Amino acid sequence: MPLAVPILETRLNGLVAHRQGKVRDIYEAGDALLMVATDRISAFDYVLGSGIPDKGKVLTQLSAFWFERTRHIVPNQVIETDVRRYPRELQPYAEILRGRSMLVRRTTPVPVECVARGYLSGSGWKEYLAGGTVCGIALPTGLRESDRLPEPIFTPATKATSGHDINISEAEAGALVGADLIARLRALTLSLYAFGAAHAAGRGIILADTKFEFGLTPSGEVLLIDEVMTPDSSRYWPQDPYAPGRAQPSFDKQFVRDYLEQIHWNKQPPVPSLPDDVVMRTREKYLEAFRRITGRDLD
Repeated sequence: MPLAVPILETRLNGLVAHRQGKVRDIYEAGDALLMVATDRISAFDYVLGSGIPDKGKVLTQLSAFWFERTRHIVPNQVIETDVRRYPRELQPYAEILRGRSMLVRRTTPVPVECVARGYLSGSGWKEYLAGGTVCGIALPTGLRESDRLPEPIFTPATKATSGHDINISEAEAGALVGADLIARLRALTLSLYAFGAAHAAGRGIILADTKFEFGLTPSGEVLLIDEVMTPDSSRYWPQDPYAPGRAQPSFDKQFVRDYLEQIHWNKQPPVPSLPDDVVMRTREKYLEAFRRITGRDLD
């Protein structure tokens, strides 16, 4: 059975483009913004030549799931996710928007990515090996790769012009956006992580770490924005095979990274395309994560 064709470009003629990210195309929609998640996939800071069918729907619908369930912790950007209730001028695009878009409030994004880590993995593991710290936070000696931390930690990051995530200390983050705001975001980040990790655990999944983004309204209200606890912004592991001391199987684009390492791509343009088996296995992982976390199939 051939793979479905991924949606790599939305090209909604007649709408004014606001911004294009690696995955999302954002359009002007009156006082709001229309955020559309494509099926593009990035690795090593480059958008690849192949997409993952339905990936944008997974990101949108899983984010909507979490946005709805975390309103008691922090308000969020979502205005509407049901295309049938979108403004009349967006109805001609209903077919492409259904399931992969949301109308959101405008905010000024806080230029700090708020990362919560409950386990030692990824860039945190590399830093720990080098000096026993993660983002300047001293950790106990003798920890292994993928070990659960004594308690979750807040490790902010910022982006350089190249698009790489740069880990910084909480003090450095406070110098960028203000100590009071970063203290507020730290508390929200850890509360959101605790809520998400507890829900995931009940579904047989470990939420090892995740990244949140926040925005400020003109009145100064803090909103949760962008995406929430998706396989693109999180490290999800199945509980059953979990064993510290090594990297863990995960519900994300690890198949893509492994393939790119296998073909010895130099991580510079031109970007490669992916074979069908890598696309298919990656799609299956995204869909499995969605089903297990939400308890339902993708719309």
